[in-house]
Amino acid sequence: MNREEFKKKHGIISQSSEINDLVDVVMQVASSDITILVYGESGVGKEVFARAIHNSSKRAGKELVSVNCGAIPEGILESELFGHKKGAFTGAFEGRKGYFEIADGGTLFLDEIAEMPLTTQVKVLRAIEFKEFMRIGAETVTKVDVRIIAATNKDLQEEVNNRKFREDLFFRLKAVSLNIPPLRKRKGDIPLLVNHFLEQYAKANNLPIPKITDDAMDFLFEYNWPGNVRELKNTIETAFALNRSGIIDVDSFANLAAPVENNNSMRNLPVFLRKTPEDADRELLYRALFEIKKDLIELKDLVVNTSRETAVKTDEPKKNLFALDVIERDTIKAALDKTRGNKRKASKLLNISERTLYRKIKQYDLLEEGL
Repeated sequence: MNREEFKKKHGIISQSSEINDLVDVVMQVASSDITILVYGESGVGKEVFARAIHNSSKRAGKELVSVNCGAIPEGILESELFGHKKGAFTGAFEGRKGYFEIADGGTLFLDEIAEMPLTTQVKVLRAIEFKEFMRIGAETVTKVDVRIIAATNKDLQEEVNNRKFREDLFFRLKAVSLNIPPLRKRKGDIPLLVNHFLEQYAKANNLPIPKITDDAMDFLFEYNWPGNVRELKNTIETAFALNRSGIIDVDSFANLAAPVENNNSMRNLPVFLRKTPEDADRELLYRALFEIKKDLIELKDLVVNTSRETAVKTDEPKKNLFALDVIERDTIKAALDKTRGNKRKASKLLNISERTLYRKIKQYDLLEEGL
């Protein structure tokens, strides 16, 4: 299979040299079990590459399990990854497998791995190196055969330097690194992607493919695409769905010129867990309980720390650092020092009468200091 056949098979739409170089690397390492770390901004297609690697490997007949580490609450991430025994914690009414076990024989794709807590990173490192782990509450180890592909939109070396990511896990993951460039740095791919998404949407909905005007294509070409390929795909599908004339023009993309509100609520997206609705509801309830418990602990710590700070402040001696008489005395003393005790010059510096200066000198006992 040559490069173009590989790209077509795995849905990698690009003609840029940067993506072609990445595809060459993927074709070379896919058949091995080597760990791969994929860098790239949100929406560049990190999971597309992960699927291409998995589907080209000897594990293609097994599961590719995708986990967004940043979307799972810290309190239950270990349970999600490694599973738990029945009764391991409050609410564990039955045992369940974690993602490592579900992916046994296949590939585990750990997206947004930089968001993983340090305590969990230790256990993930051990699971990767020794191919074994212990379920929460278990007394025996569980052995698995899993290939790991990790992805992040952060600089992991910088995270290591800031002590937010374990160095040993970083070295273990980056055996092969793929850095997918953002769409704004490979704009030559935009026409290809636009036509691909139009054809894809038309086929899925059994519709004729609309024509896109040159002005509209130029507009898409000039846009910066902060959301990368994902944003482009959604934009094309929206324009297609709302179109009635069969011609997509610049007006179809008016929403791109509108200011974008920063919506942090999008960070905690739901995760596909392959569960029944009842199991999913129960899982959401457990997560909510964990979050409430975590909030209560944080509130308790906040109250304790505030009480301690208040007690410390109460014990400190009271100081009136801004008393006017102190400031006035120091100012007069400084003026006299500068004029070497010459009262006339000092009074001019202070913009007061010489008589007033003498009265102030006496008031503050500055004569005793030889002034």
